Amino acid sequence: MTAAAKAKWLRFLVLVLGGGTIYKLSSLKDAFYIPMQESMGLTHTEIGTLLSVNSIVATALFVAGGFLADRYEPRRLIPLGLIGAGVLGLYLATFPGFGQLLIVFALLAVCADCFFFPSLLKAIRNLGDDDEQGRMFGFLEGGRGVIDTLVAFSALGVFVVMGSGAGGLKSAIMFYSAINIGAGLLTWFLLSDSKPDSGASEQVGLAGLLEAARVPGIWLVSLNVFMVYIVYCGLTYFIPYLKDMYQLPVALVGAYGIINQYFLKVLGGPAGGYLADKKFESASRYLKWAFLALLPVMAVILAIPTGAGLVYAAMAATLSFAFIVFSMRGVFWAPMSEVGIPSRITGSAFGIGCLIGYAPGMFAYVIYGSILDRFPGEQGYTYVFSLMSALAVIGFLVASLLHRSVSKRGGTAAAEAALHA
Repeated sequence: MTAAAKAKWLRFLVLVLGGGTIYKLSSLKDAFYIPMQESMGLTHTEIGTLLSVNSIVATALFVAGGFLADRYEPRRLIPLGLIGAGVLGLYLATFPGFGQLLIVFALLAVCADCFFFPSLLKAIRNLGDDDEQGRMFGFLEGGRGVIDTLVAFSALGVFVVMGSGAGGLKSAIMFYSAINIGAGLLTWFLLSDSKPDSGASEQVGLAGLLEAARVPGIWLVSLNVFMVYIVYCGLTYFIPYLKDMYQLPVALVGAYGIINQYFLKVLGGPAGGYLADKKFESASRYLKWAFLALLPVMAVILAIPTGAGLVYAAMAATLSFAFIVFSMRGVFWAPMSEVGIPSRITGSAFGIGCLIGYAPGMFAYVIYGSILDRFPGEQGYTYVFSLMSALAVIGFLVASLLHRSVSKRGGTAAAEAALHA
C-alpha cells in the first residue's frame, strides 16, 4: 500500500471513530428506551418530542452546516462537535427536567448536525473516486456500526454493573460523554488540514449553495433519503414491541436495541455498498428494489402471533427488516455522484440533502409514539408497522424516479462523449 493510500485510510478510520460516537447521547433511546421511561419518567410521546426537537434544530441548521463544511476544515469542525456533545452529556446525566431536556437535545443537534455531520460527509465524499462512492459510504456506515456496537455494549455493561437503575443510567450517560470528548481530542490531533482547492473559494457561500440547488437530481436524492429515513425511524419501536408483545426481559431489550440500531450497520452498510456497486451497478437501482424487499418481511412480522414462545421468531423477523434498512442507509448518499454534484460544492449539496432527507426526524417519532400512546398494545404496533409498509411503497416509487433520472443522465453523457470523440 502506498503512503498516499495509508494516509487516506487513516483519515477514513478517524472519521469513522467520530461518526460512531457523535450520536450516542441524542440516540440514548436505542439502548436505554425502557430505562428512560422508568428512571427519567418519560412517556412514548415525550421521548418522541425530544427526538423531534433534536431533528427540528438539526434540519434548520443542515444548510448552515454545509456552508461551514465548505468554508472550514474538518479538523476544526469535527472536534468542536464531538467535545461539545460530550459536555452536554455531563449535564444530561443530572436528569434535568423535561424543559431542560428539550434544550439539551436541541444543542446536541447543533453539535452533531451543524458542526459535525456535513463536514463528515464532505470528507468521505472527497476521499474516494466516483466509482468508489457506494463502497466508501457503505464502509462508513459499517465502520460506524462497529464503533456504535462496541461503545453501546460497553455503556450497557456500565449500566448493569451500576445496578440497572437510575444510577446505572447516569453512569452510562457519563460514559458516553467521556467517549465523545476523547474522540474529539483524537480527531483534533490525528486529522490534518487539507491543501486548499484552487478556485474553491469562489464557490463557498451563497454561490455554491445556489449552484447545488440548480442540479435537478439533488432534489430526488434528498427525497429518496427522506423515504429511507422515515422508515428507519420506525425501527426504534421494534424495541418496546418485543418487550410488550413478547415479554423480552429488560436487559435483553437493551442488547436487542444495540444490535438493531448499531450492529446491523456493520453488516448492512458494507452489504449495501457491495450490492450497489458490484451487483446492481447503481446505488439508485439498488435502493429501488430494497424498498420493495421490505414489504414481505413486514408482512411476516405482522403475521407472527404474540407471546413469549415466539420471541426469537419475532426478533429474527424484525432484525431482517432492520438489516435491509441499514443496507439502504449505507448507500443512500452515494447517488450524489450519480446525479453530477461537483466535488467543490459537496458540502452545500449535502446541506440541502440533509435539510430534506433527515426532515422525518422532526415529526416521525412524535407520530409513531403518539399512535402507541393512543392505541396501547398490539393495535398500536399494527398501525405503526402498517404505516411503515405504506411509506416503503412510496419510497419504491421515489427511488424508481431517481434511477430513471440517473439512467437518462448516463445516456446523455454517453451521447455527448461520442459526439466529441
